[in-house]
Amino acid sequence: MKILMLNHEFPPVGGGASPVTFELCTHLVKLGHTVDVVTMHYKDTPRYERVNDFNVYRTPALRGKPNICQPHELATYLPGAFFKTLKLCRQEKYDIIHCQFAVPGSPLAYLMNKITKTPFVITCHGSDVPKYNPDRFGLLHAIILPAWLFLMKRANLITSPSQSLKDLILSRCDKLSIEVVPNGLETSLFNPLQKKEKRILMCSRLLPRKGFQYALQAMQKIDSDWQVDIIGEGPFRGELEKEAKKVKMPVKFHGWLDRKEPLFFDLFNRSSIFVFPSKAESFGVVICEAMAAGCAIITSDISAHKEVLGDAGLYISPRDRDAIKNYLTTLMQNEQLCSEFGGKAIERAKIFDWKNVTQKYVDVYRNVIESCKK
Repeated sequence: MKILMLNHEFPPVGGGASPVTFELCTHLVKLGHTVDVVTMHYKDTPRYERVNDFNVYRTPALRGKPNICQPHELATYLPGAFFKTLKLCRQEKYDIIHCQFAVPGSPLAYLMNKITKTPFVITCHGSDVPKYNPDRFGLLHAIILPAWLFLMKRANLITSPSQSLKDLILSRCDKLSIEVVPNGLETSLFNPLQKKEKRILMCSRLLPRKGFQYALQAMQKIDSDWQVDIIGEGPFRGELEKEAKKVKMPVKFHGWLDRKEPLFFDLFNRSSIFVFPSKAESFGVVICEAMAAGCAIITSDISAHKEVLGDAGLYISPRDRDAIKNYLTTLMQNEQLCSEFGGKAIERAKIFDWKNVTQKYVDVYRNVIESCKK
Protein backbone atom coordinates (compact mmCIF):
# COMPACT_ATOMS: atom_id res chain seq x y z
CA MET A 1 0.00 0.00 0.00
CA LYS A 2 0.97 3.64 -0.49
CA ILE A 3 0.12 5.60 2.65
CA LEU A 4 0.15 9.34 3.30
CA MET A 5 0.58 10.19 6.99
CA LEU A 6 -0.56 13.62 8.18
CA ASN A 7 0.52 14.92 11.58
CA HIS A 8 1.45 18.47 12.57
CA GLU A 9 3.82 16.94 15.12
CA PHE A 10 6.73 14.71 14.17
CA PRO A 11 10.08 14.09 15.91
CA PRO A 12 11.92 16.00 17.21
CA VAL A 13 8.78 18.11 17.70
CA GLY A 14 5.65 17.20 19.67
CA GLY A 15 4.28 15.11 22.52
CA GLY A 16 3.25 11.46 22.79
CA ALA A 17 1.59 11.18 19.36
CA SER A 18 4.78 12.35 17.66
CA PRO A 19 6.91 9.26 18.42
CA VAL A 20 3.80 7.12 17.91
CA THR A 21 3.59 8.40 14.33
CA PHE A 22 7.32 7.88 13.79
CA GLU A 23 7.21 4.27 14.98
CA LEU A 24 4.05 3.46 13.02
CA CYS A 25 5.67 4.75 9.81
CA THR A 26 8.86 2.79 10.54
CA HIS A 27 7.00 -0.46 11.06
CA LEU A 28 4.70 0.03 8.08
CA VAL A 29 7.79 0.33 5.87
CA LYS A 30 9.23 -2.83 7.44
CA LEU A 31 6.09 -4.64 6.28
CA GLY A 32 6.74 -3.49 2.72
CA HIS A 33 4.42 -0.46 2.51
CA THR A 34 5.37 2.97 1.14
CA VAL A 35 4.90 5.92 3.51
CA ASP A 36 5.16 9.68 3.12
CA VAL A 37 4.73 12.12 6.04
CA VAL A 38 3.59 15.75 5.81
CA THR A 39 4.22 17.71 9.01
CA MET A 40 4.98 21.22 10.27
CA HIS A 41 8.36 22.79 9.74
CA TYR A 42 10.04 23.98 12.94
CA LYS A 43 13.12 26.19 13.12
CA ASP A 44 16.18 24.36 11.75
CA THR A 45 14.54 20.98 11.06
CA PRO A 46 15.11 19.95 7.42
CA ARG A 47 12.36 20.73 4.93
CA TYR A 48 12.79 17.23 3.56
CA GLU A 49 14.49 14.14 4.85
CA ARG A 50 14.37 10.42 4.35
CA VAL A 51 14.12 8.56 7.64
CA ASN A 52 14.02 4.78 8.03
CA ASP A 53 13.09 4.44 4.33
CA PHE A 54 10.13 6.82 4.40
CA ASN A 55 9.89 10.47 3.29
CA VAL A 56 9.24 13.38 5.65
CA TYR A 57 8.07 16.70 4.18
CA ARG A 58 7.99 19.70 6.53
CA THR A 59 5.80 22.51 5.27
CA PRO A 60 5.67 26.21 6.30
CA ALA A 61 3.96 26.87 9.64
CA LEU A 62 4.16 28.96 12.79
CA ARG A 63 5.44 27.21 15.89
CA GLY A 64 7.30 28.80 18.77
CA LYS A 65 8.18 25.78 20.93
CA PRO A 66 8.91 22.11 20.19
CA ASN A 67 6.87 20.72 23.07
CA ILE A 68 3.59 22.63 22.74
CA CYS A 69 1.55 24.13 19.89
CA GLN A 70 -0.86 27.02 20.48
CA PRO A 71 -4.28 27.18 18.74
CA HIS A 72 -3.24 29.97 16.37
CA GLU A 73 -0.17 27.93 15.44
CA LEU A 74 -2.28 24.84 14.76
CA ALA A 75 -4.29 26.87 12.27
CA THR A 76 -1.21 27.42 10.09
CA TYR A 77 -0.81 23.71 9.30
CA LEU A 78 -3.58 23.60 6.67
CA PRO A 79 -2.53 26.58 4.50
CA GLY A 80 1.14 25.69 4.80
CA ALA A 81 0.69 22.03 3.87
CA PHE A 82 -2.15 22.23 1.32
CA PHE A 83 -0.26 22.63 -1.96
CA LYS A 84 2.54 20.20 -1.08
CA THR A 85 0.02 17.60 0.05
CA LEU A 86 -2.09 18.04 -3.08
CA LYS A 87 0.97 17.67 -5.29
CA LEU A 88 1.97 14.48 -3.46
CA CYS A 89 -1.53 13.01 -3.69
CA ARG A 90 -1.74 13.63 -7.44
CA GLN A 91 1.79 12.39 -8.01
CA GLU A 92 1.85 9.32 -5.73
CA LYS A 93 -1.81 8.24 -5.98
CA TYR A 94 -1.97 7.01 -2.38
CA ASP A 95 -4.21 4.12 -1.40
CA ILE A 96 -5.13 5.81 1.87
CA ILE A 97 -4.52 8.91 3.98
CA HIS A 98 -3.99 8.47 7.71
CA CYS A 99 -4.58 11.70 9.63
CA GLN A 100 -3.19 11.85 13.17
CA PHE A 101 -5.34 14.30 15.19
CA ALA A 102 -8.72 15.54 13.98
CA VAL A 103 -7.40 19.02 14.75
CA PRO A 104 -5.66 20.42 12.77
CA GLY A 105 -5.19 17.67 10.17
CA SER A 106 -8.71 16.54 9.23
CA PRO A 107 -9.55 19.57 7.02
CA LEU A 108 -6.47 18.75 4.96
CA ALA A 109 -7.38 15.06 4.75
CA TYR A 110 -10.96 15.91 3.80
CA LEU A 111 -9.90 18.29 1.03
CA MET A 112 -7.53 15.70 -0.41
CA ASN A 113 -10.37 13.18 -0.32
CA LYS A 114 -12.70 15.53 -2.18
CA ILE A 115 -10.10 16.40 -4.82
CA THR A 116 -8.39 13.01 -5.34
CA LYS A 117 -11.00 10.56 -3.96
CA THR A 118 -8.41 9.05 -1.61
CA PRO A 119 -10.08 7.51 1.47
CA PHE A 120 -8.95 8.80 4.85
CA VAL A 121 -8.75 7.56 8.42
CA ILE A 122 -8.57 9.88 11.43
CA THR A 123 -6.85 8.84 14.65
CA CYS A 124 -7.91 10.95 17.62
CA HIS A 125 -5.45 11.45 20.46
CA GLY A 126 -7.44 13.38 23.09
CA SER A 127 -6.77 17.08 22.76
CA ASP A 128 -8.58 17.01 19.41
CA VAL A 129 -11.83 15.79 21.00
CA PRO A 130 -14.37 18.22 22.55
CA LYS A 131 -14.72 17.87 26.36
CA TYR A 132 -11.18 16.49 26.61
CA ASN A 133 -8.67 18.81 28.28
CA PRO A 134 -11.23 21.64 28.76
CA ASP A 135 -8.80 23.72 30.84
CA ARG A 136 -6.68 24.28 27.75
CA PHE A 137 -8.98 23.79 24.77
CA GLY A 138 -12.52 24.36 26.12
CA LEU A 139 -13.17 27.60 24.22
CA LEU A 140 -11.50 26.33 21.04
CA HIS A 141 -13.54 23.14 21.10
CA ALA A 142 -16.78 25.10 21.50
CA ILE A 143 -15.90 27.29 18.52
CA ILE A 144 -14.90 24.48 16.17
CA LEU A 145 -17.52 21.90 17.24
CA PRO A 146 -19.75 22.25 14.12
CA ALA A 147 -16.73 21.89 11.81
CA TRP A 148 -15.36 19.03 13.93
CA LEU A 149 -18.64 17.12 13.62
CA PHE A 150 -18.76 17.76 9.87
CA LEU A 151 -15.26 16.40 9.32
CA MET A 152 -15.55 13.44 11.67
CA LYS A 153 -18.72 12.27 9.90
CA ARG A 154 -16.91 12.35 6.56
CA ALA A 155 -13.93 10.25 7.55
CA ASN A 156 -14.07 6.70 6.21
CA LEU A 157 -13.13 5.47 9.68
CA ILE A 158 -11.99 6.88 13.02
CA THR A 159 -9.59 5.12 15.35
CA SER A 160 -9.00 5.75 19.04
CA PRO A 161 -6.12 4.50 21.20
CA SER A 162 -8.48 3.62 24.05
CA GLN A 163 -12.07 2.67 24.76
CA SER A 164 -12.43 5.62 27.12
CA LEU A 165 -11.57 8.11 24.37
CA LYS A 166 -13.87 6.28 21.96
CA ASP A 167 -16.70 6.69 24.48
CA LEU A 168 -15.96 10.41 24.76
CA ILE A 169 -16.07 10.82 20.97
CA LEU A 170 -19.35 8.93 20.76
CA SER A 171 -20.83 11.19 23.44
CA ARG A 172 -20.49 14.01 20.90
CA CYS A 173 -21.80 11.98 17.96
CA ASP A 174 -23.08 8.43 18.43
CA LYS A 175 -23.27 7.63 14.71
CA LEU A 176 -19.52 7.59 14.04
CA SER A 177 -17.67 4.44 13.03
CA ILE A 178 -14.78 4.03 15.50
CA GLU A 179 -12.26 1.25 16.10
CA VAL A 180 -9.94 1.03 19.09
CA VAL A 181 -6.29 0.55 18.09
CA PRO A 182 -3.86 1.11 20.97
CA ASN A 183 -0.68 3.09 20.61
CA GLY A 184 2.35 0.92 20.10
CA LEU A 185 5.67 0.78 21.89
CA GLU A 186 9.16 -0.14 20.70
CA THR A 187 10.00 -2.22 23.78
CA SER A 188 13.50 -3.02 22.49
CA LEU A 189 14.56 0.61 23.05
CA PHE A 190 14.41 0.08 26.82
CA ASN A 191 16.61 -2.06 29.04
CA PRO A 192 14.50 -3.26 31.99
CA LEU A 193 17.38 -5.47 33.18
CA GLN A 194 19.57 -2.45 33.98
CA LYS A 195 20.19 -2.12 37.71
CA LYS A 196 17.59 0.10 39.32
CA GLU A 197 18.62 3.01 41.48
CA LYS A 198 16.91 5.05 44.18
CA ARG A 199 15.19 7.23 41.61
CA ILE A 200 11.64 8.45 41.11
CA LEU A 201 10.77 9.58 37.58
CA MET A 202 7.99 11.77 36.14
CA CYS A 203 7.72 12.55 32.44
CA SER A 204 5.20 14.62 30.47
CA ARG A 205 4.35 18.07 29.20
CA LEU A 206 4.30 20.31 32.25
CA LEU A 207 0.63 21.26 32.43
CA PRO A 208 -1.66 21.54 35.49
CA ARG A 209 -3.80 18.56 34.46
CA LYS A 210 -0.76 16.25 34.51
CA GLY A 211 -0.85 16.44 38.31
CA PHE A 212 2.89 16.72 38.99
CA GLN A 213 2.15 19.39 41.60
CA TYR A 214 0.29 16.82 43.70
CA ALA A 215 3.15 14.33 43.44
CA LEU A 216 5.65 16.98 44.53
CA GLN A 217 3.39 18.01 47.42
CA ALA A 218 3.22 14.37 48.47
CA MET A 219 7.00 14.12 48.34
CA GLN A 220 7.30 17.12 50.67
CA LYS A 221 6.15 14.79 53.43
CA ILE A 222 8.93 12.25 52.75
CA ASP A 223 12.45 12.53 54.19
CA SER A 224 14.74 10.44 51.99
CA ASP A 225 17.91 10.48 49.88
CA TRP A 226 16.11 9.27 46.75
CA GLN A 227 16.58 11.30 43.55
CA VAL A 228 13.54 12.77 41.77
CA ASP A 229 13.84 13.36 38.01
CA ILE A 230 11.33 15.29 35.90
CA ILE A 231 11.42 15.12 32.09
CA GLY A 232 9.35 17.66 30.19
CA GLU A 233 8.73 21.29 29.49
CA GLY A 234 5.65 23.48 29.58
CA PRO A 235 3.93 26.58 30.93
CA PHE A 236 3.49 25.07 34.42
CA ARG A 237 7.20 24.53 35.03
CA GLY A 238 7.58 27.65 37.16
CA GLU A 239 4.90 26.53 39.61
CA LEU A 240 6.38 23.03 39.77
CA GLU A 241 9.83 24.42 40.52
CA LYS A 242 8.35 26.32 43.48
CA GLU A 243 6.86 23.07 44.82
CA ALA A 244 10.10 21.20 44.17
CA LYS A 245 12.04 23.58 46.42
CA LYS A 246 9.95 22.35 49.35
CA VAL A 247 10.82 18.68 48.69
CA LYS A 248 13.52 17.30 50.98
CA MET A 249 14.77 14.91 48.28
CA PRO A 250 16.91 16.29 45.42
CA VAL A 251 14.71 17.19 42.42
CA LYS A 252 16.14 17.75 38.94
CA PHE A 253 14.23 19.21 35.98
CA HIS A 254 15.77 17.88 32.76
CA GLY A 255 13.58 19.90 30.43
CA TRP A 256 12.46 18.66 27.05
CA LEU A 257 14.31 15.48 25.99
CA ASP A 258 14.04 14.11 22.48
CA ARG A 259 13.30 10.40 22.51
CA LYS A 260 16.46 9.94 20.44
CA GLU A 261 18.60 11.19 23.32
CA PRO A 262 20.35 8.47 25.37
CA LEU A 263 19.55 10.36 28.60
CA PHE A 264 15.80 9.87 28.00
CA PHE A 265 16.11 6.08 28.02
CA ASP A 266 18.81 6.09 30.69
CA LEU A 267 16.51 7.87 33.16
CA PHE A 268 13.69 5.40 32.51
CA ASN A 269 15.97 2.37 32.77
CA ARG A 270 17.61 3.51 36.03
CA SER A 271 14.43 4.65 37.81
CA SER A 272 12.74 2.32 40.26
CA ILE A 273 9.44 4.22 40.48
CA PHE A 274 7.42 6.13 37.91
CA VAL A 275 4.68 8.55 39.02
CA PHE A 276 1.99 9.90 36.67
CA PRO A 277 -1.10 11.36 38.45
CA SER A 278 -2.68 12.93 35.33
CA LYS A 279 -6.43 13.61 35.49
CA ALA A 280 -7.05 13.03 31.76
CA GLU A 281 -5.27 10.98 29.09
CA SER A 282 -6.38 9.34 25.87
CA PHE A 283 -3.85 6.53 26.29
CA GLY A 284 -0.71 7.40 28.22
CA VAL A 285 2.36 6.67 26.11
CA VAL A 286 4.65 7.43 29.06
CA ILE A 287 2.91 4.69 31.05
CA CYS A 288 3.88 2.21 28.33
CA GLU A 289 7.44 3.51 28.36
CA ALA A 290 7.68 3.11 32.12
CA MET A 291 6.29 -0.42 31.78
CA ALA A 292 8.90 -1.34 29.17
CA ALA A 293 11.64 0.01 31.44
CA GLY A 294 10.44 -2.15 34.32
CA CYS A 295 9.45 0.66 36.69
CA ALA A 296 7.00 0.24 39.55
CA ILE A 297 4.20 2.59 38.49
CA ILE A 298 1.93 4.85 40.53
CA THR A 299 -0.70 6.47 38.35
CA SER A 300 -4.20 7.93 38.37
CA ASP A 301 -7.21 5.64 38.25
CA ILE A 302 -8.62 7.04 35.01
CA SER A 303 -10.03 4.61 32.44
CA ALA A 304 -7.25 5.05 29.88
CA HIS A 305 -4.56 4.15 32.40
CA LYS A 306 -6.44 1.08 33.58
CA GLU A 307 -6.75 -0.10 29.98
CA VAL A 308 -3.00 0.23 29.48
CA LEU A 309 -1.59 -0.82 32.86
CA GLY A 310 -4.09 -3.44 34.00
CA ASP A 311 -3.02 -4.93 37.35
CA ALA A 312 0.66 -4.11 36.78
CA GLY A 313 0.69 -0.92 38.86
CA LEU A 314 -0.80 1.07 41.73
CA TYR A 315 -3.70 3.48 41.30
CA ILE A 316 -4.57 6.71 43.06
CA SER A 317 -7.16 9.45 42.59
CA PRO A 318 -5.44 12.21 40.58
CA ARG A 319 -5.30 14.75 43.43
CA ASP A 320 -4.83 12.35 46.34
CA ARG A 321 -1.53 13.50 47.81
CA ASP A 322 -1.79 11.15 50.80
CA ALA A 323 -2.27 8.10 48.58
CA ILE A 324 0.72 9.11 46.44
CA LYS A 325 2.82 9.60 49.58
CA ASN A 326 1.75 6.25 51.07
CA TYR A 327 2.45 4.27 47.89
CA LEU A 328 5.78 6.03 47.39
CA THR A 329 6.83 5.28 50.96
CA THR A 330 5.81 1.64 50.63
CA LEU A 331 7.74 1.12 47.40
CA MET A 332 10.79 3.07 48.55
CA GLN A 333 11.03 0.88 51.64
CA ASN A 334 10.44 -2.42 49.82
CA GLU A 335 12.85 -3.21 46.99
CA GLN A 336 11.25 -6.63 46.45
CA LEU A 337 7.79 -5.12 45.94
CA CYS A 338 9.26 -2.60 43.50
CA SER A 339 10.83 -5.45 41.57
CA GLU A 340 7.58 -7.43 41.50
CA PHE A 341 5.58 -4.55 40.06
CA GLY A 342 8.40 -3.86 37.59
CA GLY A 343 8.26 -7.47 36.41
CA LYS A 344 4.50 -7.29 35.90
CA ALA A 345 4.93 -4.08 33.95
CA ILE A 346 7.53 -5.61 31.62
CA GLU A 347 5.18 -8.47 30.74
CA ARG A 348 2.24 -6.11 30.26
CA ALA A 349 4.26 -3.91 27.89
CA LYS A 350 4.60 -6.78 25.41
CA ILE A 351 0.91 -6.40 24.52
CA PHE A 352 1.68 -3.03 22.95
CA ASP A 353 4.64 -4.12 20.86
CA TRP A 354 4.64 -2.25 17.55
CA LYS A 355 4.58 -5.42 15.47
CA ASN A 356 1.12 -6.25 16.79
CA VAL A 357 -0.23 -2.70 16.63
CA THR A 358 1.06 -2.07 13.10
CA GLN A 359 -0.71 -5.16 11.80
CA LYS A 360 -3.95 -3.87 13.31
CA TYR A 361 -3.53 -0.63 11.36
CA VAL A 362 -2.79 -2.55 8.15
CA ASP A 363 -6.05 -4.43 8.65
CA VAL A 364 -7.87 -1.12 9.20
CA TYR A 365 -6.41 0.35 6.00
CA ARG A 366 -7.33 -2.70 3.93
CA ASN A 367 -10.87 -2.82 5.25
CA VAL A 368 -11.39 0.88 4.46
CA ILE A 369 -9.92 0.53 0.96
CA GLU A 370 -12.07 -2.52 0.21
CA SER A 371 -15.23 -0.85 1.51
CA CYS A 372 -14.61 2.12 -0.77
CA LYS A 373 -14.46 -0.16 -3.81
CA LYS A 374 -17.94 -1.52 -3.19
